[in-house]
Amino acid sequence: MASSSSFKPSPTLTNERVGSVHVIMGPMFAGKTTSLLRRVKSESNSGRNVVMIKSSKDNRYAVDSVVTHDGAKFPCWVLPDLSSFKQKFGEEAYNKLDVIGVDEAQFFDDLYDFCCKAADHDGKTVILAGLDGDYLRRSFGSVLEVIPLADTVTKLTARCELCGKRAFFTLRKTDDKQTELIGGADLYMPVCRQHYVSGQVAIETARHVLESHKIKIGAASVV
Repeated sequence: MASSSSFKPSPTLTNERVGSVHVIMGPMFAGKTTSLLRRVKSESNSGRNVVMIKSSKDNRYAVDSVVTHDGAKFPCWVLPDLSSFKQKFGEEAYNKLDVIGVDEAQFFDDLYDFCCKAADHDGKTVILAGLDGDYLRRSFGSVLEVIPLADTVTKLTARCELCGKRAFFTLRKTDDKQTELIGGADLYMPVCRQHYVSGQVAIETARHVLESHKIKIGAASVV
């Protein structure tokens, strides 16, 4: 949690500007990246210097751009962590920045420290978008840890793929167990509470049937 962070906030700003942190979160297919791009573009159109960052883990649609599910693009820096951004971007260029957008924020382990320093000390506006929970509805990455730092928090919802109601959760279609399994509509779908519960039951039942089938085949081959 944030209390265990190595970064210690200081009451003294090193920059005359006061920064801010804005969190956009929700399940997959809720329009988080679309909302992020809209806000960053609005800041850019207002004459502010902006930059976008995404995790190097996310290479689904493009290597050097943040891309929405419907194809909208914005050039970005692709990094394995946020702590290296200032050095790679260049200190002079960094000092001129006003707004930093971070997409797929759940993949950055140093998200809390970065937001603290960028907003509290460097006067940057940080707008981040990410999943608030994984396919098991458990906290995913550091997104929820940033909420105590945030000026605003926006919780988006999708549309349940099975009934059309508001979808708060992400259902994984496969029986893979690892937390980080990057994919799109081939692996995930947004669902309401009812279909999340029934979907989990259906997936578990299917897994047991397949395992049972494998056992029977194995036993038959031995005979």
